[in-house]
Amino acid sequence: MKNDDQSRSTESTRHPITISRRSLLSGFAVVAGGLGLAGCSAGTIVDNEGSGSSEKQPTDSNPTTVRIGTLQGPTGMGLVGLMDACGALKDLAAQNNVELPEDDNPADIAKLVNTYEFTLAGSADELTPQLIQGDLDVLCVPANLAATLYQKTEGEVTVLCVNTLGVLDIVEAQDTIHDFADLAGRTIYSAGRGSTPQFALEYLLRENGIDPEKDVTIQWVSEHSECLAALQSDPSIVCMLPQPFATSALEQVKGARIALDLTDVWDDTTAANGDNSQLITGVAVARRSFVDEYPGAIDELLDAYPSSVAFVNDSHAEAAKLIEAAGIVKAQIAEKAIPYCHIVCVTDGEMREALEGYLKTLYDADAQSVGGEMPSDDFYYEE
Repeated sequence: MKNDDQSRSTESTRHPITISRRSLLSGFAVVAGGLGLAGCSAGTIVDNEGSGSSEKQPTDSNPTTVRIGTLQGPTGMGLVGLMDACGALKDLAAQNNVELPEDDNPADIAKLVNTYEFTLAGSADELTPQLIQGDLDVLCVPANLAATLYQKTEGEVTVLCVNTLGVLDIVEAQDTIHDFADLAGRTIYSAGRGSTPQFALEYLLRENGIDPEKDVTIQWVSEHSECLAALQSDPSIVCMLPQPFATSALEQVKGARIALDLTDVWDDTTAANGDNSQLITGVAVARRSFVDEYPGAIDELLDAYPSSVAFVNDSHAEAAKLIEAAGIVKAQIAEKAIPYCHIVCVTDGEMREALEGYLKTLYDADAQSVGGEMPSDDFYYEE
């Protein structure tokens, strides 16, 4: 991986972050798709003067700009409190014709020492090369992709936190799916081939006695919107959709209903197998060279992140307005979707226990789903 830290500009006018130390927050999120970039695109600088009441002293002698890539969905939703605290949402709101609430920094993130830049995209594939090339420092990615990146870069990435648990639902426009076994013989539309959706679905099918190759027809598409279009034209199919697209389907497709929450199916399936692994959708990874050079920036980020997550989980209506301002999804959909998602910020030992268990489940089912082998100890960032 290219290390361009020496040439980084630390004089960017952007918005800093700090906050209470690392609470483990359980809540809700959305992993969505979408096209193009939103937020502060690469190279765009936003002035970040955090407005929290308490200040944090710099932990590095040379503050820097932390360049974060995230998706227009659950992971992006969990970061909107931080985006607002650093001022990034002001320009986005203007672009999207959304009026921001008068309450600045509703996540109550303290004044930030470092500055922050956000790049939002519709899929991890758009952003992963930027992390590898050194153009991003932190990236929110599917959990299995994080493990694969670790292998491909020979350990040059480390995982900072789990940020979304299960967000996948089975949606139909009829009333025929009441149990996971009811999927046998059906056609399932889904995006996310080669990532968490595929590996989670195929694992659950196999463990519940359904052969993914013979007993169902899985139609992989490139975008979640294609699933919605297919469901609109053919009510006999079913879709596997992440939030907030699952909630959006209820508004757009006549008779649509969420038939199964795959987080519940995962929990029941692993429990039956004597396994206590959780379904984990997303994590945040960082370039190891950046972590080594700017440990204080990582510390500050992981202090602020939980407050952003807590704000989204505790203040659905207010967070939904910021989510719309960021160009992720309309506030009406976001507010309804948040309670059915699982946005979290799990770090340190609890992160390792949860993520390692999930990756081991995938590895046992298909070693290539996590890059061919389990990550080593240094994959998991711990203070």
